[in-house]
Amino acid sequence: MLPTLDEIESAAGLVYSVMPPTPQYCWPLLCKRVGAELWLKHENHTPVGAFKLRGGLVYFSDLAKNPGIKEVVSATRGNHGQSVALSARRCGLAATIVVPHGNSVEKNAAMRALGGTLVEHGSDFQEAREYAIQLANESGAHLVPAFHPRLVQGVATYALELFRNVSDLAYVYVPIGLGSGICGVSAVRNALSPKTRIVGVVSAHAPAYSLSFSAKHAVEAEVTTRLADGMACRATQPEALEEILRNVDHIVEVSDQEVGEAMRSIFECTHNCAEGAGAAPVAAIAKEASIIKGLKVAAVISGGNVDRQVFASTLADHAGNS
Repeated sequence: MLPTLDEIESAAGLVYSVMPPTPQYCWPLLCKRVGAELWLKHENHTPVGAFKLRGGLVYFSDLAKNPGIKEVVSATRGNHGQSVALSARRCGLAATIVVPHGNSVEKNAAMRALGGTLVEHGSDFQEAREYAIQLANESGAHLVPAFHPRLVQGVATYALELFRNVSDLAYVYVPIGLGSGICGVSAVRNALSPKTRIVGVVSAHAPAYSLSFSAKHAVEAEVTTRLADGMACRATQPEALEEILRNVDHIVEVSDQEVGEAMRSIFECTHNCAEGAGAAPVAAIAKEASIIKGLKVAAVISGGNVDRQVFASTLADHAGNS
């Protein structure tokens, strides 16, 4: 189900009509800290502060061709919802977005500012997702999934930029939520840099993909992460898991404490804000320092949308107790 290089290049044209390519930088202080030539792909620099917008723009380019669709419904922990809200507004569609109770205050505010109508339901993403399906069935609105081939095609454009600007990468570390990002990276890696190994990164407190990768079949797992909400998925996506099993070298679990340390390192070394899921690849690189020592590697900073209070307390927690 992975998109072809031609399909990804076509998607790039749609994406760049709204936003420019994001940068990939090699920060010397961060390289010194991890002991490798580390390139950060700055998806925290998009108009919604996360990579998800790329997929939304491509997905909604299809919806805009259907005059019968007037309203969409989707579920999110925040970044996908911002993508849906912005893309729906561009197409003149109403957007209802379901989030779990206790979701990020500032991500919720951003979705409302983009024109989305928020509904809070459930204790985690999976319950919010199931309720969004129910709402769509009851109202007749179009359900925007959190995983779809067109979403993968869109988000793959960041990998296209990375691999065309940075050659000979030994490893690319990619956070896994439901899996669109790592599937997009896989598609571009296969086309442009087949020797590069892809490493998936999950929260140790949301290990469904890690457990499923080890078992070679879908395994659900409880979600207890407090910091990596962008990876807080209780169940895997079947199509994504299939591609991950086929294309990913291994998966690293990182704790909230390790993610907090990575958020501090990224800020100290680059003065960029990374949310928990966005910092997780750097946490994984620090954990695998002996493996990547002296190599050229990349980490995907998938987003920078962390609540101010959470970010401030994480930066202040020098004891590493995030």
